[in-house]
Amino acid sequence: MTPRIYLNMLIREDNLLYDREFRKLLNESGFHIVNDLAPLYHMKNYLNKYAGLSKLAKQRIKWFDHYRKCANTSLTCRHFGISRQCFYEWKRRYDPKNLWTLENQPTIPIRKRQREITTEQEMRIVKLRKKYIRYSKIKIAKIYSREYNECISSWKVQKVIEKYRLYHHPAKTAKITRKRLKAAKKKRITEFKKKPKAGFLLCLDTVEIRLNSLKRYIFTSIDYYTKVAFARMYKRANSYNAADFLNRLLYLANGKIDNIQTDNGSEFEKYFARACQKFKLERYYNRVYTPKDNPVNERFNRTLQDEFIELGNFTPDTTAFNRNLTEWLIEYNFKRPHQALNYDTPIKMTQVSPRYSSYTCY
Repeated sequence: MTPRIYLNMLIREDNLLYDREFRKLLNESGFHIVNDLAPLYHMKNYLNKYAGLSKLAKQRIKWFDHYRKCANTSLTCRHFGISRQCFYEWKRRYDPKNLWTLENQPTIPIRKRQREITTEQEMRIVKLRKKYIRYSKIKIAKIYSREYNECISSWKVQKVIEKYRLYHHPAKTAKITRKRLKAAKKKRITEFKKKPKAGFLLCLDTVEIRLNSLKRYIFTSIDYYTKVAFARMYKRANSYNAADFLNRLLYLANGKIDNIQTDNGSEFEKYFARACQKFKLERYYNRVYTPKDNPVNERFNRTLQDEFIELGNFTPDTTAFNRNLTEWLIEYNFKRPHQALNYDTPIKMTQVSPRYSSYTCY
């Protein structure tokens, strides 16, 4: 067995064997078991020890490697795009002998706050709640203070009501709770990071037009970056028509849509949601009663009404209206200068071929 094969065997088995015959063979070949093999063994253990470091921790190691080379904090921060405050914070934590100090520390408090309520207080609240089943938690807290000469917070009353499910209509309350939890899981547009790319984010909305007792609904859409817009009128604002509008929009954009933004209206549920899942579109919601979350589409809706509908182009006949609307959209996207685009046209901001399908428009 050659010294090289023996060395590989030692490293593979993670053991240091001190065999005199092999030691003599290794020494004769110029290999020193302490000076040559032990450092390799320790290096292997070192790599295994830090094999589980996260991506962020490895990136921070590069910060300090770069800092040791240049010895300049400003250059290091500029090179990696971080603030000096962030660099000094991690420098304070950093221990070169323990790279795990560069990992994110858990933010969960060691001692969590516990509710302080006795069994006697709990039973009193249950008794009052059963007696005044329709009273709010604040009213029950006031009655509790009056009857027992002891102040108690409405928060404790609320938690006792939840614990024992002391509701006047338990089924209705459970339904409302499920609805609220579902709404909490929605991806809000405030979490979305926009990119200057055509088709990366399309904003959708609905405009309601009233004429005496007649109602018509216009679904609108605009590209957040290029400002290319599309609209179509329907007799009803339901999810079926919204899904039809989305299909036409995808056809017009040749399927090059990554994300969409809508409000929380019922017309953007059911069939529309199924269409989003079918075409694998990421969907983001506006916050409730917050029009500023969708400013680009809101401005387009105003332009549509000022420059088209209010100039005598409205007709309840959806076929005729959509035909005229198509002509106006062509002018809007290909000829009209836009202040947001430095008085250029939206079509020049995108690589989509300037063609509108007759199926999409009518």
